[in-house]
Amino acid sequence: MTRSYLPHTAVDRQAMLAAIGVAATEDLFADIPAGLRLDRPLALPAALAEQELARHLRDLAGQNASLGEYACFLGAGAYDHYIPSVVDHVIGRSEFYTAYTQYQPEISQGYLQALWEYQSMICALTGLDVANASLYDGGTALAEAAMMACAATGRQEVVVARAVHPHYRIILGTYAADRGLTVKEAPFADGATGVAGLAELAGPATAAVIVQTPNFFGCLEDVAAAAELAHKAGALLVVAADPVALGVLEAPGALGADIVVGEGQPLGLPVSFGGPYLGFFAATEKLMRKMPGRIVGQTTDFEGTRGFVLTLQAREQHIRREKATSNICSNEALCSLAAAVYLTAVGREGLREVAELCLKKAHYAHAELVNRKVCQPVFGAPFFQEFAVRCAKPVAAVNAALRREKIIGGLDLGRYYPELAGCMLLCVTEKRTKAEIDRLVRTMEAVS
Repeated sequence: MTRSYLPHTAVDRQAMLAAIGVAATEDLFADIPAGLRLDRPLALPAALAEQELARHLRDLAGQNASLGEYACFLGAGAYDHYIPSVVDHVIGRSEFYTAYTQYQPEISQGYLQALWEYQSMICALTGLDVANASLYDGGTALAEAAMMACAATGRQEVVVARAVHPHYRIILGTYAADRGLTVKEAPFADGATGVAGLAELAGPATAAVIVQTPNFFGCLEDVAAAAELAHKAGALLVVAADPVALGVLEAPGALGADIVVGEGQPLGLPVSFGGPYLGFFAATEKLMRKMPGRIVGQTTDFEGTRGFVLTLQAREQHIRREKATSNICSNEALCSLAAAVYLTAVGREGLREVAELCLKKAHYAHAELVNRKVCQPVFGAPFFQEFAVRCAKPVAAVNAALRREKIIGGLDLGRYYPELAGCMLLCVTEKRTKAEIDRLVRTMEAVS
């Protein structure tokens, strides 16, 4: 059989076959019974010329609904923020784009410096002493934080708020099952986790108390109260945070959090069908040697010149398995670089402005939907850029109507919280214009 996309000539192929002692390609499959062989051509369309194939692929791509043409009000863990063009320009450079783990750090100074800058920015955002060079995503970062808390305290129980992202809690449950840990879920009331509910569950066996702020419903949690409660029980407080919200909220570390994790996707990464994403992870200096992943450090060489090294990399490939802090074996270096470039581009004031726009636009949308009686409010707790409303019609029907108007609606909360059936979680980022928000309200009003 001749394949036009292979460069070998008939003479080349015959020489290779002769070298291994067979006369024809079919002889390579002699050990496969005839009844198991396909005796007809594959049921595939005829081959296309390159120009025709390009047109066909464009037609297929045109069937997708992209965020470039739809106004997106869907959040729930992945957010449609504006990405400055400089982000793609930097991460698209060949010296960055193909990099993986710096196994020879002495010849990877540029990338190590970029990761060191990323870690420094995460420390500034979270208010903690040390950050690693990233994990897979927000869910694995939270699970790793719980495992680290158990290792640091010698305890085998974790209390997690039920208002934490459902996917994060599923990942946590998977990690805990393999290690024989107990996971208890604290209830929420009016959109937030009550301290009383956490207090009933936290005790002498608790290694970590875990809350998320803004939580899955977009509501803000009382981090300081949760920290006091956790520390009173001898446990660590783990906070999952939205990095954009930290542009206007007090850093969790300043409120008593011991570990802060989160999803770094809002920092310069596209929604992109769910990945690749970025899990950021920061902790107090006391916990540094228990951290998963790797930490890039700054030092000087024997000539006194500043340089960068992999200071800590306590994973299974580097030390004995029983000494490893985690089996995390890959960083998200390119995604970390994107986050570092984004934060550098927007700066401290820019991040604050992005956060304030999200906050104000979300509250405008909520007020319009509620005041015009399009929807009913679900919670009364303060919220950031996401909020829950109760729809007059089934959420699926409302979203179908919105899609016809090129609007991506919110998440059906009944999918994860049966008691919230008929409720929709909407998200409004800085990208949404007043005209788009008003169109959302009008369309939902027409449906209801």
